[in-house]
Amino acid sequence: MKNALRYLIPSLFLGGLMLQASAQKKIDNTPSVNVFIGTGGHGHTYPGPSMPFGMVQLSPDTRLEGWDGCSGYHYTDSLVYGFSHTHLSGTGCSDYGDILFMPTTGEPKLLNTEYRSSFRKKYESGSPGYYKTRLDKYNVNVELTATPRVGVHHYDYPNTPQANIIIDLKHRDEVRDAWIEVVNDHEVRGFRRSKGWAEDQYVYFYARFSKPFKTYGVALNDQVQQGKTKVEGKNVKMYLQFDNPGDVVSEVALSSVSAEGALKNLDAEMHDYGFDFKKIEKAAHNTWVNELAKIQVEGGSPPPQQSLQSAQNLYNGYNPYGGYSVGPQPKAPPVVIDQGKIKRNIFYTALYHTMLAPNIYNDVDGQYRGMDQKVHTANGFNYYTIFSLWDTYRAEHPLLTIIDKKRTLDFIKTFLAMYDEDGVLPVWPVGSWETYCMVGNHSIPVIVDAYSKGVRDFNTDKALYAMKAVVNRKQFGLGSYKNNGAVLADDNDESVSKTLEYAIDDWCIAQFAKMLNKQADYDEYIKRAQYWKNLYNNQNGYLQARTNGSWYAPFDPSEVNQNYTEGNARQYAFLVPQDVETLIAKMGGRNKFEARLDELFNTKAKITGKDQPDISGLIGQYAHGNEPSHHIAYLYNFTDDPTKTQLYLSKIMKDEYSDGPDGLAGNEDCGQMSAWYVMSALGIYNLMPGGQQYQVGLPQFDKAVISLENGKKFTVYNAAAASSNIYLQGMSLNKKPYNKLYLTYDDINKGGDFEYFAGRLPNRLFVQDLEKPSSKIVDDLIVSNPYFVAPSGTFKDNISIEIKCADADAKIYYTTDGSAPTASSTLYAAPVKLTKTTILKAIAVKDGKSSFVDAGVFKKGDGK
Repeated sequence: MKNALRYLIPSLFLGGLMLQASAQKKIDNTPSVNVFIGTGGHGHTYPGPSMPFGMVQLSPDTRLEGWDGCSGYHYTDSLVYGFSHTHLSGTGCSDYGDILFMPTTGEPKLLNTEYRSSFRKKYESGSPGYYKTRLDKYNVNVELTATPRVGVHHYDYPNTPQANIIIDLKHRDEVRDAWIEVVNDHEVRGFRRSKGWAEDQYVYFYARFSKPFKTYGVALNDQVQQGKTKVEGKNVKMYLQFDNPGDVVSEVALSSVSAEGALKNLDAEMHDYGFDFKKIEKAAHNTWVNELAKIQVEGGSPPPQQSLQSAQNLYNGYNPYGGYSVGPQPKAPPVVIDQGKIKRNIFYTALYHTMLAPNIYNDVDGQYRGMDQKVHTANGFNYYTIFSLWDTYRAEHPLLTIIDKKRTLDFIKTFLAMYDEDGVLPVWPVGSWETYCMVGNHSIPVIVDAYSKGVRDFNTDKALYAMKAVVNRKQFGLGSYKNNGAVLADDNDESVSKTLEYAIDDWCIAQFAKMLNKQADYDEYIKRAQYWKNLYNNQNGYLQARTNGSWYAPFDPSEVNQNYTEGNARQYAFLVPQDVETLIAKMGGRNKFEARLDELFNTKAKITGKDQPDISGLIGQYAHGNEPSHHIAYLYNFTDDPTKTQLYLSKIMKDEYSDGPDGLAGNEDCGQMSAWYVMSALGIYNLMPGGQQYQVGLPQFDKAVISLENGKKFTVYNAAAASSNIYLQGMSLNKKPYNKLYLTYDDINKGGDFEYFAGRLPNRLFVQDLEKPSSKIVDDLIVSNPYFVAPSGTFKDNISIEIKCADADAKIYYTTDGSAPTASSTLYAAPVKLTKTTILKAIAVKDGKSSFVDAGVFKKGDGK
């Protein structure tokens, strides 16, 4: 019996391990990823392989210039120049496209117009970690895959003694300096320093080939330098030639530090593969399987029988609203379209896109080139670049805070390292260069949102110090913001957008200070978080630019002008996610706020002003193709009719996303456009990063399971996800009735089951009784700045100026001698009449608190 047990116990143990391994096997969601979504239209994505957040983005280059060539590829193109190793995912500015490789046959050509080739869509395919095409000109089949720091090419040549690889370091951006060198008959290395969106970008590479090249040529200014193994200059290229090799595998590692660093990356990441392309591609595939398994969705389409019946009804001419149609019927039922499969394709492609950026930037030994252009070492974390923070703070980073806390911590440590190197937290870094693109300082909400949700293993005192330093510098209107309680149009362009984004950042600093028990900092920054009030024009209900103490005029809310960043007053009227309830009150209450939202989504007015292609994906003047609109549909949850949140979410997800190349409403923007879909399809949305509430939206799948890093799972159910039933009828959380229009972070992080019950018709009586989300600043309330109402800033004989304030019960005091007004100055009671050039200044006082000084210069026509 003992002997039997001796064999039985190990058998039971091994059996348990097998069951455990089976239970842990990840479902492969990569077939649901269409890497070509966003490569058409204005999505600006690329189809080639990259590892999750990898340094290398190896992809075909088909377009060298123009706004729709930002990623280097557009789906409508039919010529390919080659395959470069760095690409930007969905940006609105061009850069990267570094280190171009192109296989050719025959006599080597060095001009891109001569070595480029046509290619056809029927031979092109891709999946996460893999891309394939055929070059018509050379009859060469190309396969690409990658590891985090290495791009791997597989070229299958026809029978030829002249099988070439062209290496072009002049490709795309302006080259500041470059060199290339032959190491031996299997290896080359090189360097490229370029100027594009990033003013100064360093890329080193080290390439190794599976077969020896029989000859080579290094070229300077497109002239081969005979007898040389190395050339340096601004126009550096090379050709390698193989003698009828059949196929060649090229492994190309990158580094921002040195060619030696690239070699270390190559040796470390290729060590186990021995030029086995299929093995490398399989490893890449498996990595993506694991990443995409973090969220598992099911369903989203009617059961097969229901689909078949629907198709049969259509075939029989049946209209559910009007019976059967009259007339000849088709001879065969139509093809059944699996809408659930389409939704899953959109979802998993979106999830894939959220994992393409930011990009790891340090070598395997931790070395990287910092923002000061010096070499540093990341100790105990990975250092990243490509942070499109104006976009991604809204949904991309809140999503990663849920499903990828470990990497989020590395992002924060990267931010603090960048602060050490450059003196500012990042705004929009490309490589080791700060572009300062877009407005705001949105590394701040990323840090604060992560900290509020448990990511805390970083130097918090240093983080707070850096936040305060970055928002108190004098760049980009921040001086005007601090001195006037708003960025004034007199001082800076895009003044409205800057004020609103700065106020969001300041709210985040206040919350961070509060969590760290820094009361004085909280008091200061919660006041600054209210500076949006100083741009609220209570006469028209818009957030409007201030100039010369008055409102910018003429004013058309549909106009795109210098006062707004990629938008207009209609879209920016709602960018106060930190203080929604106060905005509602200022607009006249919930009903009027709802009416303003309705107007945005339903207006027939056309957008006017300067042409701005980013303003796309329009529903009325709601612009889903650009980020400032992304939270707006969720604001109906604060009104008396939250069913409109469900209505417009349904419309946005159906109309603004598809599984074709033009499947994005606007630029992908490094994951934000896709992250909005992922979060919204899960039925949750973090309206204000740094807050604890997630808006309840409209789940798109029968079942969605979020696997959390704490080992727990949060599951969202919507049995009606496949139907036209979109309106909320009931909810349960962990099998208990739920009566809130929001979930908290703890609800999600603890794991559990959330069920959404939907119906075909709006159930306003039910949703009106649900607890609404909260978003209101109640501490240290400020007094809004007064404003002048005047026909112009110049006059001939005299001018009469009214002084008003959005805080109706505030008292206004003014001066006409240029001095700063106080509560002892003249109390405003009637319009101020001026007969000479005057500097008029005013303050508003309420409950002993004063506004900032409002000032304007009113000039008499003769200058006296």
